[in-house]
Amino acid sequence: MFAAFANTFRVPELRKRILFTFGLIFICRLVAMVPTPGVNWRALQATLESIRASGETGGGLVGMFDVFTGGALSRCSVGTLSIWPYISASIILQLMTAVIPALERLAREGESGRQKLNQYTRYFTIFICLFQGFFIARMLENPAFLGMGDLSLVASPGWGFRLLTIISMTAASMLVMWLGDQITARGIGNGISLIIMINISSRLPVAIIEAYDRYFAPHAMHSLFELALLLVVGFMVMAGTVMLTQGVRKVPIHTARRTVGARSYGGQASYMPLRVNFSGVMPIIFTQPLLQYPGALLSRINIEKHPGLGWLQWFGAQLIDSTSAIYLVSFTLLVFFFCFFWVATQFNAMRIADDLKRTGSYVPGIRPGRATAEYLDHTMTRVTLIGAIGLIFIAIFPQLLRGFLNIPDSIAGFFGGTSLLIIVGVALDTLRQMESMLVMRHYDGFLKHGRMRGRR
Repeated sequence: MFAAFANTFRVPELRKRILFTFGLIFICRLVAMVPTPGVNWRALQATLESIRASGETGGGLVGMFDVFTGGALSRCSVGTLSIWPYISASIILQLMTAVIPALERLAREGESGRQKLNQYTRYFTIFICLFQGFFIARMLENPAFLGMGDLSLVASPGWGFRLLTIISMTAASMLVMWLGDQITARGIGNGISLIIMINISSRLPVAIIEAYDRYFAPHAMHSLFELALLLVVGFMVMAGTVMLTQGVRKVPIHTARRTVGARSYGGQASYMPLRVNFSGVMPIIFTQPLLQYPGALLSRINIEKHPGLGWLQWFGAQLIDSTSAIYLVSFTLLVFFFCFFWVATQFNAMRIADDLKRTGSYVPGIRPGRATAEYLDHTMTRVTLIGAIGLIFIAIFPQLLRGFLNIPDSIAGFFGGTSLLIIVGVALDTLRQMESMLVMRHYDGFLKHGRMRGRR
């Protein structure tokens, strides 16, 4: 495997792509470091750290977005929005494509249709950036909404500051989106996914420092046995994450043999891979804000003015406490629901059956057409059930570590949840692309045995 990494720099094209990718990722990290003009980012960073450490209202939500932006939120940089407006626009367009016939027809028009959809996604991204930029500017002018008291963060509040914040954050987000597209076209891997993975991985040094203080520092209060157990369990969770990411249900597909002149076509046997985790990290991305936002609002109810709403304040506090029983049960149910919701909106069994029938392919023992669609739908439902159970376990494992071992979020986040799923998925996809380029030039790949190689 180490020889394969060395071989990557012996192929000129692959070496250029890797260096090009590193260069653009370095620029993305610079964007995440540039502070927004007019903001006391040091005071903001210290306050957010205290909120996360004390577990106050909004701490979990703030910590989640800070991890996904690579620390840009705590520094209030111009790259605070990062790539997430584009991700949000893409998800909304995908969901709209499944329910709006005009967009569905556009998606099936081939390359021209996809270019149109990409153009609509970029327009929608700009709109989301403007909205979120204005929202962040108002939050910085009124930090009491985040539970920061009378802290003053903006030197000169007003429309001048708001417009400057909106323009700078929108421009930075669009720049990062463009850099991601350039990585996809001229680099290695999917540029958007790589940027998200690097943002998450940039918090790894903080986790290592906290782990050292927890287990090796002179004042450490925790045993090395706990660390060893944590590493073993973490390795098992990572292995399970790889299995969940790579797992597929192979549906056999046969192509009918047809003769044209003196040549015969078809008659081949292949398979259709139905992914166990078809929805990826989307259920977790949908669920976390859906619990955190209402919880943050409900927990701010003034029970002195509204004594009859004390139960709502208690319920909101439970929703933002990721170790509470109410949060874990609600999180489990919502992730389970969104797993099937995403499959129902994105997996069109009838269209797949029609495409198979049009190309002369069929599932052995199943009649073409509606019977094939029902078979694929039934199979995908059972596969999704297994994937949903595995996804729920991986998603709640960091919360279990926090609840039972009192492990900080910065450490527990790398032992499951969205962070681990994104890192594993992007890393496997990038290695798969590098593997194919090495094999094309007659070099050994990363694995001598296994499915990543894609060859016999």
